[in-house]
Amino acid sequence: MSLIVNAVFPLFALILLGFLSGRNNLLGAGAVDSLNKFVVYMALPALLFQSMAKITWNEINQPGYIAATVLSIAVVFGVSYALDRKRRGRLADASIEGLAASYSNAGFMGIPLCLMLFGEAGLPPVVIATLITACGLFAFSIVLIEIDLQAAPGIWRTARKVGKALLLNPLVAAPVLGLILAAMQWPLPYAVEQFTTLLGAAASPCALVTIGLFLSKGKSTSHHSTVWRIVALKLVLHPLVAVVLVYGVFDMPPLWASTAILLAALPVGTGPFMLATLYGREPAVTSRAILLSTVLSLVTVSLLVSWLTPVGP
Repeated sequence: MSLIVNAVFPLFALILLGFLSGRNNLLGAGAVDSLNKFVVYMALPALLFQSMAKITWNEINQPGYIAATVLSIAVVFGVSYALDRKRRGRLADASIEGLAASYSNAGFMGIPLCLMLFGEAGLPPVVIATLITACGLFAFSIVLIEIDLQAAPGIWRTARKVGKALLLNPLVAAPVLGLILAAMQWPLPYAVEQFTTLLGAAASPCALVTIGLFLSKGKSTSHHSTVWRIVALKLVLHPLVAVVLVYGVFDMPPLWASTAILLAALPVGTGPFMLATLYGREPAVTSRAILLSTVLSLVTVSLLVSWLTPVGP
């Protein structure tokens, strides 16, 4: 239990810091929008760019693990998407809810947890999962949202508008540029690496403070059932699907199998809130799903950790 508390405490502390700052108006009335834009347009693109630019083939040469991670995300995203699409019918809203239900807090909570449980050997799988979530899943969701919001008469006109929006979106352009550099095996210059490291390190803390600021405004949501559905899909369905895929379908080392299940069981990360705020798609729903899933994960992840006994690579 103490492992989970140690991993979760910084998340709550940063959200609480933002909440108290908002209640006392320390950062001004426009702080939520300003901080969110800083994360979306500066800090997070820097983090995604560097992560992709430094990736190597040896780090991602685990096809079973990658397949299980991608498919578990796809199943949960698909279930959430179908449920919301049937209820409300809007592609953008269903995409953000699907993102929230399948977006694990791998970077901020997964890395310290895996390091404490598995040591340095647990780092490569969590890095891969973070890249799949923060780059692949994130970009896919943005594509769906833009298709909805940029819809125009004629498929080619819509395609042009979506393509332009994606090219100008730093959350898509930055990791693609980093991947191109990695494929060409061009190392990042030291100055560029330091710059992106410093800027990227601000992404998660600022995102969590922004959530606290948003919650301090007391904006209620009538979509309580939606919040609970997202939390249930994230904390229950996602790890169950991962267990089936890891032990019943794909082959991988025991440590990688345990890591895949653990990461699938983590609470909702900050990415969905960033997109919901940026596109104006009910950020109250995602912010509460993040908070509630993080609180409940103290119990669910603790039970899972007690079941996942320490294993070797």
